[in-house]
Amino acid sequence: MTTLVKICGVTRPDDAAVAANLGAAFLGLNFWPGSPRGIDLRRGKALARVARTAGPGIRLVGVFVDQPVDDLLAIADAVGLDVIQLHGDEPPAVGAAVAATGRAVWKAIPIASADDLAAIAAWPGADAYLLDAAGPARGGTGRAIDWTVAAAAVAAGHRVVLAGGLNPKNVASAIAAVRPWAVDVASGVERAPGDKDPLALHQFLDATRRSVSYLRR
Repeated sequence: MTTLVKICGVTRPDDAAVAANLGAAFLGLNFWPGSPRGIDLRRGKALARVARTAGPGIRLVGVFVDQPVDDLLAIADAVGLDVIQLHGDEPPAVGAAVAATGRAVWKAIPIASADDLAAIAAWPGADAYLLDAAGPARGGTGRAIDWTVAAAAVAAGHRVVLAGGLNPKNVASAIAAVRPWAVDVASGVERAPGDKDPLALHQFLDATRRSVSYLRR
């Protein structure tokens, strides 16, 4: 079992380089203007260059919330995004338009209770489902979801990206409880929104690797 790591809400070149150097599989760039970690196209292109120089294998995830599909795809082309994470109330047709370009589609599913997993059924073509705490902030709040709900999604055969309240101290327990395909962290490795703590990044990646190594025994 290998659990991949996504470092989300990166806004600074130094943080992009550290995350890539430490071996994060995914780097999340938030193009939603309503986020405290939101970036514009110019910043996104700069961060992409830095990340790919520091870690050539890293995959770039663009986070979007109800943005027009033409704008979304234009940003994806300009930055060179590998994955599109739809974090709003987009219809499945948006996911289909993204998939037609050859990019992976992740659909964020806000979780308040087990009943919310029913939303997955509307997105059969998604490559992964990011399970995060429900709320108007659209992620990055530091609030955890019920891990038993996420584990149920994994047991049902869904590819789960576990988000919500993860940090270096609890990520190993989260992986053991859920067995997700990937984990996503933003506020759990920050000094302030968009300002990542290099030590916390190192601790998070290390805790993830140690957890995966233990589960393989």
